[in-house]
Amino acid sequence: MSDRIGKILSHDAGPFWQFVKYGAIGALATAVQAVAFYTLAATALRCLTPDDVAVRLLGLPAASVPESVRALRFAAATALGFAVSNVLCWLLNRAFVFRAGRYRWWTELALFLLVSGTAMALATALSGFLIASCGLMTTLAVLVEVAVSFFFNFILRKFVIFKG
Repeated sequence: MSDRIGKILSHDAGPFWQFVKYGAIGALATAVQAVAFYTLAATALRCLTPDDVAVRLLGLPAASVPESVRALRFAAATALGFAVSNVLCWLLNRAFVFRAGRYRWWTELALFLLVSGTAMALATALSGFLIASCGLMTTLAVLVEVAVSFFFNFILRKFVIFKG
């Protein structure tokens, strides 16, 4: 049993287990980003509305600000959460999912952050647009951002940054 787990955790795991590990690490990184995001969204960068699910379920404080201000604060809280979660994500992906070595570690990290930043910028712009133009709930905008980023990142990390 432990040999099988060791094989799954190694870089020699097949494509299915590679995707499962990538998803698990992504879920952990997403949780870290969510904690950072909601901490900021409820305190320093208040961008939650009274009807937001997080306000109703978790009792987080709401803010009454214009949609355009809320969209900017959403973007700032997302960017700060991104920075923390992506360094963790890079370390774990390098250790358990993808083989390092296509580039030197600092180039690899820079590319990782560039790809992640591009995915976050595109997904955050889409989410910010949905907030500002459609009044989308902040928590639903977070889910849009996560889904768009997940697929964009996996493809570019697997085929451009790491050695598959």
